Amino acid sequence: MKKGLLIILSGPSGVGKGTVRKEIMSRHKLQLDYSISMTTREPRAKETDGVDYYFVSEEQFKENIAKGNFLEWAEFVGHYYGTPKDKVEALRNMGRNVFLEIEINGATQVMEQVKDPGVVSIFLMPPSIDALEKRIRKRKSESEDIIQERLTKGEKEMSMTKNYDYVVLNDRIERAADEIISILLKKVQENK
Repeated sequence: MKKGLLIILSGPSGVGKGTVRKEIMSRHKLQLDYSISMTTREPRAKETDGVDYYFVSEEQFKENIAKGNFLEWAEFVGHYYGTPKDKVEALRNMGRNVFLEIEINGATQVMEQVKDPGVVSIFLMPPSIDALEKRIRKRKSESEDIIQERLTKGEKEMSMTKNYDYVVLNDRIERAADEIISILLKKVQENK
């Protein structure tokens, strides 16, 4: 059986990665399995443990670091985030295409660690820094300090598009999802 693709969707915090990913996965059957990340932060409204993230204690997270069980991990605004390696590799070895929705630092770690032709990296770009700020503020889940930290980081991250296979503008969710689906259909065909 052919190993599945590892699809990386990344971009600045607040760009709409989760919304675009959900749109893609609700509309098209590409044998995509969403890689659920692990985090030490508290769930936001409407987030479910084991669906949106694995919500764990800092101690549990550090145990996984010690075991080498992350494709990537990072600490951001006082919380840890990471992608469990064992779950991703098990799915890919079954021929499944695994979809990672992760921040820039994590995407960089994955691209450095996983060096096979089955990796597809997509940078989701906001229309502008103002649009990014509006999206972050619309969440109403973070303090002004955190919002400013996310915006400063986002501006720096938008210069990193050269590290990705594709750059997709998220001006409208449906249009961005359509473009990503087209990319993935082509890659799935090439991987057969």
